[in-house]
Amino acid sequence: MIDLRYVKKLVELLDESTVDSIEISSDKGMKIRISKTPQQRGPLQVASPVAMPSVIPAALDAVRLTPGAGVAAVADSASAVPAEPPRAKLLEVKSPMVGTFYRSPEPGSPPYVVEGARIEKGQVLCIIEAMKIMNEIESEYAGVVREITVSDTHPVEYAQVLFRIDPNG
Repeated sequence: MIDLRYVKKLVELLDESTVDSIEISSDKGMKIRISKTPQQRGPLQVASPVAMPSVIPAALDAVRLTPGAGVAAVADSASAVPAEPPRAKLLEVKSPMVGTFYRSPEPGSPPYVVEGARIEKGQVLCIIEAMKIMNEIESEYAGVVREITVSDTHPVEYAQVLFRIDPNG
């Protein structure tokens, strides 16, 4: 059993220090992780901006210098490239807490939702276990589940994206 006073003291120590996170593991398989800021995972990590030089091919310069037919040919070739269809804006369901992600109510039972399933606002999507308390996570949106970003029984951080929902699906 975890001593809540011990956890509270760890949180206080973390707040007062320059350390960003603490992770403690015991021989009995208990693991405690406390972070000041949520970690970014996957392709959403922010990189510092890099200046890219503008390159204009010599052929394009020649076309710009020649009026008339050459300009029309450039315009025709540019419009020949098919435009990408606009992507639907997906809504993200984020974890309200740190804990362990479960897709189903108990081991061996079917998951609450699968990718491609139509869901309603208020429908249970998953469970997050935090300190031996099972917290049902309900959808804030109605739509179609397009992506489940966490694997069953894996740890999640606060504000980590769990699901992406297409409201127009």
